[in-house]
Amino acid sequence: MTATERAPQTPPAPTSAPPTPRRRAPRLSRLLLNDRVAVVAAGVLVLAALCALLGPLLLGEAAQRQDLALSKLPPLSFDELGWLGLLGTDPLGRSVLARVIVASATTFAVALPTVILSMVIGSAIGLWAGFHRGRRETVAMRFADVIMSFPSLLLAVVVLYVFTPGIATIVLVLTITRIPVYLRTSRAESAELQRRGFVDAARTFGTPSGAIIRRHVLPIVLPTLLTVATLDFCFVVLAESSLSFLGIGIQPPDVSWGLMVAEGRTYLRTAWWLSFFPGLAIVVTTVSATVLSAWVRLATDPAQRWRLSVPAARKKEVPA
Repeated sequence: MTATERAPQTPPAPTSAPPTPRRRAPRLSRLLLNDRVAVVAAGVLVLAALCALLGPLLLGEAAQRQDLALSKLPPLSFDELGWLGLLGTDPLGRSVLARVIVASATTFAVALPTVILSMVIGSAIGLWAGFHRGRRETVAMRFADVIMSFPSLLLAVVVLYVFTPGIATIVLVLTITRIPVYLRTSRAESAELQRRGFVDAARTFGTPSGAIIRRHVLPIVLPTLLTVATLDFCFVVLAESSLSFLGIGIQPPDVSWGLMVAEGRTYLRTAWWLSFFPGLAIVVTTVSATVLSAWVRLATDPAQRWRLSVPAARKKEVPA
């Protein structure tokens, strides 16, 4: 018997079980692809944004080119204008398609700044007032109540009737009327979160109030604010269209969807396409924004995000 045979054999060391992989939260892009309706809505909004960004550069001249010989041509008039005759022409012979694309820039130039400014200002005041409570909250809420006591569209009509209508004036008026929406929402969320344990822990370590709001409160409130902003985008688009329809919004030579609807209402019997296509653009854009806002709310809420991944999980469970 050799020395190696007499030596006791040590049992092999037990192998540790492989660590279970941590399940990662699905990315927003993957969640978006699982929802076909949200994909279509996002595609429509991206297309509208591209038209607003590139339309005036590529079709600005075509939208203003007049030719009375081509007055009120019906849609699909490709022989006279080529692809610009897809939606017909107006009484001055201008391409309706080019004007709809160029008008999207004016509509977005009103809607986006209004939503961004009102959300930033209203959310900042609401988070500050809800976190500190007391007199600051009272003053902020009374400020919101005063603005909301006047119907927003009626207030915009009065102000624009007194002052010169224009993009800057419309943005300013609509921003003031939409601030209370974000102020009240952020105030309610901040007042509820400032009693949480993680906020008390941050205070114990001496973290300033501004840093607590920025690092701990704002990330939780932001999904709600984004949802409200998406819905508010629809309201601002409709408000601008209504003001332009009444003649106190966007003024010629500028063009917007609401102004095109207003200019075409006198030709509804003879040239229905003058009002139909810009009105269709308003409807499709606002409906797409509404659908996308519902998806954003689910995708940014950790407690509700699983609802978006259920259809994909069920498909994987079905055997091939």
